[in-house]
Amino acid sequence: MRSAAHYLSRSSIPNPRSCQSGISLVELIVFIVIISIALAGILLVMNQVTGHSADTLVRKQALAIAESLLEEVELMPFTFCDPNDANAASAVNATLGAGGCATWSQDVTVGPIPAGEVRGDLNNPFDNVADYGGYTMNNITDLASNVYTGYNASVTMSRAGTAFVGAADNGAALQITVTVTAPDNSQVVLDGYRTRYAPNDLP
Repeated sequence: MRSAAHYLSRSSIPNPRSCQSGISLVELIVFIVIISIALAGILLVMNQVTGHSADTLVRKQALAIAESLLEEVELMPFTFCDPNDANAASAVNATLGAGGCATWSQDVTVGPIPAGEVRGDLNNPFDNVADYGGYTMNNITDLASNVYTGYNASVTMSRAGTAFVGAADNGAALQITVTVTAPDNSQVVLDGYRTRYAPNDLP
């Protein structure tokens, strides 16, 4: 007697040869497209990183110059009169005349007083914060290698006594702004404040 399996149609039995093995051409193409897009994105990011890898160094150098110059200015005396003025140690204000300066007041924001003072000069150097108003440095030299670096710096000042410390005398404090321009024309700008807390303290 034959079993029920004997009477099954041959068409109902799966043919091992008809089963799919591997991947189809469509799936392979989709896979290649996805991988290509991913690689293109990664390469684009790497290209951007490589292209701007020097930006950080340029900015750091500009920042170092700006910080150094701002600190130099802030550490200078801020007196009523130029230290070479006859009344520098006794003046009670920054005006010229009785009670003030005899010749050279430091209540200025646009350059050295007296005008002959030069930053770094051994005989007649800057000796007051206000002397740096309007000061510029072009094509700054690296002291270690004595090579021009292509950085430029400038210093501007404005009276800020009233806004910064609430003083009646607006000249009691100065806002110091140092701007450094890098070779790629990017800029670093730093602000600092200096108050006239020891107006007769001479160097």
